Amino acid sequence: MMATTLAPRLGARDVSSLADVLQDRAARTPEKQAFLFLEDGEHESQCLTFAGLDRRARAIGSHLSRQLEVGARVLLLYPSGLEFLEAFLGCLYAGMVAVPAYPPEPGRVARTLPRLQAILQDARPAAVLTTPELLAAMEQFLAQAESLRAARWMTARNLEADMAWTPPSLAGDALAFLQYTSGSTAIPKGVMVSHRNLLHTLADSNMGLGHGPDSRMVTWLPAFHDLGLIYGLLLPLWGGFSCVMMPPASFLQHPLRWLRAISRYRGTHAPAPNFAYGLCVEKISHEERQQLDLRSWTVALNAAEPIRRSTVQRFTETFAPCGFRAEVFSPAYGLAEFTVKVTSQCQEAPPSFLCVDGAALKAHHVREVEATHPAARWIVGCGRPALDTRLEIVHPETCERCRPGEVGEIWATGTSLARGYWNRPEESAATFQATLADTGEGPFLRTGDLGFLWQGELFITGRLKDLIVIRGRNHYPQDLEQTAEASHPALRTGCSAAFAVEVDGEEQVVLVAEVQPREPALVEQETVAEAVRRAVGERHEVHVHAVVLLKARTIPKTSSGKLQRRACKEAFLGGELEAVARYVFPKPTRSGPLTSARGSPLDGQAISTWISSRLARQLNIPVQEVDTARPLTEYGLDSEAMLEFSADLGDWLGRKLPANVVYAHPSIDALASHLSALNGQP
Repeated sequence: MMATTLAPRLGARDVSSLADVLQDRAARTPEKQAFLFLEDGEHESQCLTFAGLDRRARAIGSHLSRQLEVGARVLLLYPSGLEFLEAFLGCLYAGMVAVPAYPPEPGRVARTLPRLQAILQDARPAAVLTTPELLAAMEQFLAQAESLRAARWMTARNLEADMAWTPPSLAGDALAFLQYTSGSTAIPKGVMVSHRNLLHTLADSNMGLGHGPDSRMVTWLPAFHDLGLIYGLLLPLWGGFSCVMMPPASFLQHPLRWLRAISRYRGTHAPAPNFAYGLCVEKISHEERQQLDLRSWTVALNAAEPIRRSTVQRFTETFAPCGFRAEVFSPAYGLAEFTVKVTSQCQEAPPSFLCVDGAALKAHHVREVEATHPAARWIVGCGRPALDTRLEIVHPETCERCRPGEVGEIWATGTSLARGYWNRPEESAATFQATLADTGEGPFLRTGDLGFLWQGELFITGRLKDLIVIRGRNHYPQDLEQTAEASHPALRTGCSAAFAVEVDGEEQVVLVAEVQPREPALVEQETVAEAVRRAVGERHEVHVHAVVLLKARTIPKTSSGKLQRRACKEAFLGGELEAVARYVFPKPTRSGPLTSARGSPLDGQAISTWISSRLARQLNIPVQEVDTARPLTEYGLDSEAMLEFSADLGDWLGRKLPANVVYAHPSIDALASHLSALNGQP
C-alpha cells in the first residue's frame, strides 16, 4: 500500500486511495453533513452524511467487484447530483477506473451522442454505470449503435451496502480515473490520473486557501470537469467539510442562485471560471443584490479559462455592498494533465495585476509600463506553486530555459503530473516526458500555454497550442473547421481555420474559410456564412462571432501544406486576409425586463407571440423575420443563451420549466404547442 503523510488526520493507517479518506470520515464524523444537493439551485432534494456516503459507495463498490475485475474501466453517465459522486467513489472502493463523461440529455440525446461514442471507442470500458432514467432514454440508441452495446450497461440506485466487504488494496500508481477534457469531439484524449496523483493534488489544493472543518463549498461546476470534480467535490471530502451542490444549468439560467446559496448557507469557498463572475455582474439586478450577504465568502477561486482584470474589478465593485472583498479572489492555473492544479493565489492576498508593454509582449519580452502607456496591457497573476510542483519557462522550439523577463512555454513537474494519455504513447511521450535541452532534467509536462514568472508568480499570456477555450469548455479548432466545411458545398475541404479573439473582454470564435475557385455570388456569400454560423452553433453550442470567406489558395499555410492558425488570426486582426466577404454576427443580448403571464390565457398563439417577440428583441430583428417553424438553434443561440431563454420563458409563464425544454421542442411552433398543452397542469 502507498503510505502518505499528506492525508488529513487518519491516525497510523496507510492511505492508498480516497476511499480510505471517506472511510475515516465515516468513522470519525459519521453524522456530519457531507453533501447537500439543490435540484434546481434553490430547493434541497438530497443530503448525505459521511456515513451515508460511505454506505452508498460501499454498496456500489461491492456490486462492481462481483461483476468486474479490479482495474476495469467504468464509464459514468450521470446528471449533476449525488448519484454521480456515489458512483465515482464506488469505483474507487472497487479498485475500478472511473471514466466521468458528459451525460446524454433527455430530449437531445442525438446531439450529445457523438462525443459519448468517441469516448466509448477510446476508453473501451467494461461497463457503463448510469441512472434508470438515462438508461431508458438511451434504449433506442443502444439498439441502433453497436459501439454503444460493447459495454455492459448498469444501474446502481437501490443496492444494499455489504458492510463486511473489504475494498481491495491498491498501489499508488494504479489508475483512479480517466479525465476526458471537456468539449472535444473528434479526438478525445483521456488523461490517466493515478491514486497518487489524486491524493497529492488534493493535499496541494488544500494549501494556502483556508480550508477547515467548518468550511463550506458551494459549487455548480460540472462533475465531469476536472475543476468541478477534484476541487468542487473531492476536496471537501478530503478536508472533512460540507459541500452544497447545484446543477450547472441552474446557475446559467439564473446566476443569482449561486450567490444566494453562498449567502443562505454561509459558503466559504466557491470556484468558477472567469465568465461566471461576469455573468453575475450582468444578470443580477441591484434589487437582487440587496438580498445577498457575502461576508462568509473567503475564497472565490477563478480558474479554467483566461482571467480578466476587468472582470475581477467589476465583480468586486458590484458586490462590495454585499460584503464581498477584493482579497477573496484567488486566481489559479491548472489543467487536467497536471491533475487540475498548478498554481493558485493564497487566501487573503489580493489578486496581482501587472501592466506590461503589449508590443514587447508580442516579441516575447516582458517590460513593465505605466497604465497610461499607449501599448499597455494588464495581466492577472495566477499565484505560485505549492508542495513539490516545479515550474520552468522554456523556449518551445529549443527546449532551453528562457532568461528572466522572457515569455515562453510553461513546463511543470511534480507528483501531480498525470501518467499520460490513455492508449496514446507517442502523444504522451511528447507532452508528459519533456526534458530540458540545457540540463537534461525532466520529465516535465508541456502545457502548451505561454507565460512568464514575475517575482515568483506565474502570469499567463496566451496559448502555444491552438485549443479554443470558451466559457470554461475546450474546443479543438479542427472540430469546428470540419463542421464548418461540411456546412456548404461552396467551401473548400482542408482550407479553413478556427481561432478565438477577444471581443469586449470575452473570447469569441472566428471561422476563416476558403471558397471554391468559382466565387459565390453576393447573395450566396451571405448564405454560406450563415450556414457556417448555424452549423457550428448547433453542433458545438458556441456563438460564432465572425465568418470570413477567402479567395481560393490564400489561407496561410506552411510550405508543406500545414495550416497556420496563428498566422490566420494575426492576419484577421490586422485586416490582411484576402477576403471575398466578411460577416460579423453580434452576440444575442439580454432581452430586458419581462412581464408575467399569470392570469393571462395561455393558448398556443399567445405563447408563440411572446416567444417570437422575445427572440426578436434579443436578436435585434423585426418580429416579422422570426420563422416559428425554424429551429431556435438556427438563430445563433449558444447553450448559455438557450438556458437563459428557457429560464425567462418559465418566469413569464410563472412555472418551472426543465432546462432542456427548448431542445426537446426545438421550434417556436413545437414549443408553444407543448406549453399550451400543459395549461392548467401544476
